[in-house]
Amino acid sequence: MRLLDQIDSPQDVRALDAAQLGQLADEVRSFLIRQVSRTGGHLGPNLGVVELSIALHRVFDSPRDPIIFDTGHQSYVHKILTGRRDDFGTLRQQGGLSGYPSRAESEHDWVENSHASVSLSWAEGMARGLQLRGETDRSVVAVVGDGALTGGMAWEAINNIVVDQDLPLIIIANDNGRSYTPTVGGMAHHLSALRTDRRYEKTLDVIKRSVTGAPFFGKQMYEWLHGLKIGLKDVLAPQGLFGDLGLKYVGPIDGHNIADLERALQQAKGFGGPVIVHVLTEKGHGYDPALAHEQDRFHSIGQIDEITGEPLKNAKRTWTDAFSEELLAIGRERGDVVAITAAMLHPTGLQRFAEAFPERTIDVGIAEQHATTSAAGLATAGLHPVVAIYSTFLNRAFDQLLMDVALHHCGVTFVLDRAGVTGSDGASHNGMWDLSLLQIVPGLRLAAPRDEVRLRRCLREAVAVNDAPTVLRYSKEPIVAEIPAIEQIGTLDVLARAEDAKVLVVAYGQFAGMGIEVAERLGQQGIGVTVVDPVWALPISDDLVDLARNHDLVLTLEDSGEVGGMGSHLSQYLRKHEVWTPLREFGIAQEFLAHASRAQVLEQVGLTPQEIARYAVEFVARTTDHAPGPSGPDPHSISR
Repeated sequence: MRLLDQIDSPQDVRALDAAQLGQLADEVRSFLIRQVSRTGGHLGPNLGVVELSIALHRVFDSPRDPIIFDTGHQSYVHKILTGRRDDFGTLRQQGGLSGYPSRAESEHDWVENSHASVSLSWAEGMARGLQLRGETDRSVVAVVGDGALTGGMAWEAINNIVVDQDLPLIIIANDNGRSYTPTVGGMAHHLSALRTDRRYEKTLDVIKRSVTGAPFFGKQMYEWLHGLKIGLKDVLAPQGLFGDLGLKYVGPIDGHNIADLERALQQAKGFGGPVIVHVLTEKGHGYDPALAHEQDRFHSIGQIDEITGEPLKNAKRTWTDAFSEELLAIGRERGDVVAITAAMLHPTGLQRFAEAFPERTIDVGIAEQHATTSAAGLATAGLHPVVAIYSTFLNRAFDQLLMDVALHHCGVTFVLDRAGVTGSDGASHNGMWDLSLLQIVPGLRLAAPRDEVRLRRCLREAVAVNDAPTVLRYSKEPIVAEIPAIEQIGTLDVLARAEDAKVLVVAYGQFAGMGIEVAERLGQQGIGVTVVDPVWALPISDDLVDLARNHDLVLTLEDSGEVGGMGSHLSQYLRKHEVWTPLREFGIAQEFLAHASRAQVLEQVGLTPQEIARYAVEFVARTTDHAPGPSGPDPHSISR
């Protein structure tokens, strides 16, 4: 019987003797590779924290001592050790385990966090709350990656943490030198200097030998160790960042040595105040295919061959591929175009541009706010920045987009990958918020291209605008080569049109194809339909107003939130122009959507051609004396 099969709680982990811990780590790593290769998920980050997670659950008493994971995609091992091992076959599937911490799953998950750089603020608040309640025998642990420490919010938290030297808070700086790709910025250079200095390694051996044979509980031992570290830091890193901020520091510690980890964590716990434990780990540790994958060390994978690490499905062409190629072409034509990424060069498709124009590619780390205002500065200096990020991460930079880019009339193009329902990553990663925020920004133009032809065309139109922000949004789904327009009505692309059309379907982006399918279903019921794609959803086209005036019903279909989406904006615009045609918005329900496949989520919220066509048939049946067709449409004849 595997040792892992006996682990159903942290108490079981603490009951093991030191000789069993290496075996447990090996079994956990093998289990991760086998399970995640079948379901997909964040494999590399979790392979790197196996020993760290074991040590955390041996030193701290979860859930009494809260363990907070920054981002949370490295919490798989934590899930395995807290009784969820047997559910891993359902990882990221509907009704199964979340790919991030989930309070609904376990009392050991305190924060459902999947955006970076926020764990220290959570932990500071929780630790201060315990302190105010007089529960001084409890600790709060925050596990934060070196990539997340590039985010400004982490440093805002540290600024407050160091004020109170009695705060029961331990910060684990999980330093693997990577977020997706190698971590950038001053913080990364500082940690890299510590990792690579040979004098540091020699002195670490002296400290290790001294500490191994000595008591390590309480402040006295800690202060002795810390005194050595201060001297060492002053020799090797005179501007030692954490010490200068007043934060107690232990490390660097070998993140794959459980004994060393436990010793350091006990020291930090015994100090009784805020401590940072600097842990060196290797992303993808113990799995050769991950280590050989220099791009991101298998940060996030689909289904792969467990042995070779090769994808099981042939990769299809994506929107990211098309954007990457077109931006490179534009970069060759225009020397003023620069690219900005927030630690996601490869995921957003900027690697081609970066390889050709490294001096015009800027990686700011996990710092979307800084990226946006820096882009405003670049635009003011006469360049045209293209900021490529995931839709869900634009939320973090809204104030900067509004007050720095738009207010100052800066020509900055934002390219939002993973817009709309993304599915398996869960509530925090559905790109459903951007349009609701962006439609209130004065002067902003937004396009949701329906196919590759439109994507390339819209990107060129966007970078030609130098006095206002422009936005392109697109899906993570495979790209469609072309959905041709059958005619133009002013600025609108007409995708389908019946001579006696009573229903106007406005469908753009990923839902353009769905609009055509809705028209086909209604046509079978004798209801004429016009389907148009505005391409540029913002601002609202006057051509769309005129077209709405000449139909009996307007349906808007969009892969974004129905509250504040293009449909609600169009409804308000029509009323302003005294057009009273009934309008029904079909978009993503304004709720946090549980992880499932994209198709399952869309069906759950009623965004299917069947449901949309059913609504139109029922509307026609209610509002006409003699509906189209021999006996009028039968709403129940629309197949599900």
